[in-house]
Amino acid sequence: MQIDQITYSTKPRGGVVHTLALSEALARRGHEVTVWTLGRGGDRAFFRDLDPAVRIRVVPFDPREDETVGDRIERSIQTMRAAFAPTGGVGGIVHAQDCISANAVGRAIRTIHHLDAFTTPRLVECHERAVREPIARLCVSAAVAGEVREQYGLGATVIPNGVDFTRFAGVPADDRGVWSARLGRYVLAVGGIEPRKGSIDLLEAYAMLRTQHPDVSLVFCGGETLFDYRDYRAAFDRRAVELNVSPIVLGTLPHDAVPPLVAAADVLAFVSTKEGFGLAAMEALAAGTPVVARDLPVLREVFGGAVAYAADVAGIAAALERALSTSVDPRPGRKVAASYSWDTAAARHERFYELVSERGGDGGAPLDLEDLR
Repeated sequence: MQIDQITYSTKPRGGVVHTLALSEALARRGHEVTVWTLGRGGDRAFFRDLDPAVRIRVVPFDPREDETVGDRIERSIQTMRAAFAPTGGVGGIVHAQDCISANAVGRAIRTIHHLDAFTTPRLVECHERAVREPIARLCVSAAVAGEVREQYGLGATVIPNGVDFTRFAGVPADDRGVWSARLGRYVLAVGGIEPRKGSIDLLEAYAMLRTQHPDVSLVFCGGETLFDYRDYRAAFDRRAVELNVSPIVLGTLPHDAVPPLVAAADVLAFVSTKEGFGLAAMEALAAGTPVVARDLPVLREVFGGAVAYAADVAGIAAALERALSTSVDPRPGRKVAASYSWDTAAARHERFYELVSERGGDGGAPLDLEDLR
């Protein structure tokens, strides 16, 4: 089967990680997979090396000064649309992994990782088209599929993410020790400083936590995004000054540096206000790191009792304090993480592609997951 996977960036965001891992797993099953992406800021490759069996097409996308988010997204769509040519012709699979890709490539399958809530008319229109116009829809959790059904009256088939379990579970002690020596004890947040990640809530919770754990640092890593969060970041920085808190902001790290950072953390704070699956938290569980998560239906679905939940700032602070003060058995979390495999996800995608090809789409209704086993 010839499969084109399309994503919007070369950087380590959740949807991009999903695209690359799924593509490699599909290639292991013997499929001819090409990943298309936009090379923002001169990028010519992804943030990590890929299996050579996966072909890569990076479409140049030069930055422009003073470009609005709406203009940047529209230009992203137009740039990918002008460059994209399905490698499999009419009978090939085209799988868009985000709103930009779905608008750019025409007749495609779409994975809806989560639903956004835009207010700018052009972004709302882009988002709406990317949900309504694909020939078939996938979600990585039943909770998001339920939101798609409730808001759009459309069904989506659920195929959960995998996790690179061995990469996070097998971190050598010496590699963990490098981060422990540099940072001491720390609460880690992965994904940058932005509204959806609940970064200011975490800052507030950490300020409450310091009275009991003054030796513990708050560390942020990651943060590549298309959107302009300068106002939110400014508010975050102002609040940090008011609270007399100095978080450590590492930015985007080399690929190989992330597992040791996660494994060395005392606890991962995963307090997003909206998620599709929670891959960063699943990786933390694989590493044996305790997780405090926002109490969202999607995270209850994915993690069950393997993480601690909190609904507000006070609850986050209390849950973090418990994780720092008590010994958390890593085995239940590792068991959950080990149950999610990219090879399993690829096998289900393969069957989904076959059914969509046979039927010409999904007719706006989910395909029975039992058919995908």
